[in-house]
Amino acid sequence: MRGCAPDASDACRCKEPGVTLARSRRRALDDQRWRTRQRGSNVAPSSPLAKSAGGGGVIVNVFAGWHHARLVRELDRGETARSRLSTQAVAIAFFLALVGLAMAIYLVSVRSATRSQFANRKEISMMPNRDSGIIDTPSNHSVDETVEKLKGILQAKEVTLFALVDHSGEAEKAGMKMRPTKLLIFGSPKAGTPVMLAAPSSAIDLPLKILIWEDAQGKVWVTYNGPVYLQERHSLPPELLQNIAVVETLAAKARD
Repeated sequence: MRGCAPDASDACRCKEPGVTLARSRRRALDDQRWRTRQRGSNVAPSSPLAKSAGGGGVIVNVFAGWHHARLVRELDRGETARSRLSTQAVAIAFFLALVGLAMAIYLVSVRSATRSQFANRKEISMMPNRDSGIIDTPSNHSVDETVEKLKGILQAKEVTLFALVDHSGEAEKAGMKMRPTKLLIFGSPKAGTPVMLAAPSSAIDLPLKILIWEDAQGKVWVTYNGPVYLQERHSLPPELLQNIAVVETLAAKARD
């Protein structure tokens, strides 16, 4: 810290250290303002707590800036007002501490909620959409690898593969780009015929189908019609549900 010459006046010896201290406090205040803005950028603007804390922070910062500017002017004049300003300084520090605590609690709660939502998005969806009855499950392999694995499973179980529709391949032939998308149509007359005899309309959804496709993020999905949805859609008797439930087992083995 810079001092005065030995023969300088008492006012000079008091003034220079005080000015330096005030400038340090002002720099600390600027840093505090910057950190407050950074925290505020991560808070949802529609939150009442964020609005209250942000508004309070702005008021306190404005008051603190005015307070320090006045302190600098008084120190420049050689005045000392520590006893008079100490109560205000304590009040400001206490209020800032409360604002910081409220913001910290809010940010922790927002982060926890965000992580929970992110984790839920990564979970395997095993429940069909009530309207469409479609079930999507992520595959651990590429589209082609998943298709080949499913073909091998069907062959091992002596399930007939009626068709393999390469939608993306056909799109390429037509001069269009499409992410890998392939549909396998398979079944067993022994299992499917009793279902169609009990509910002729079920023939529109039979043979069973599994769609293997890649989304815009490169994630591969195994998609099929939920057996329970098909049962309700065609009013199948409960004892015939097992005839179509095999699609779930096949999809699970193909994606793993």
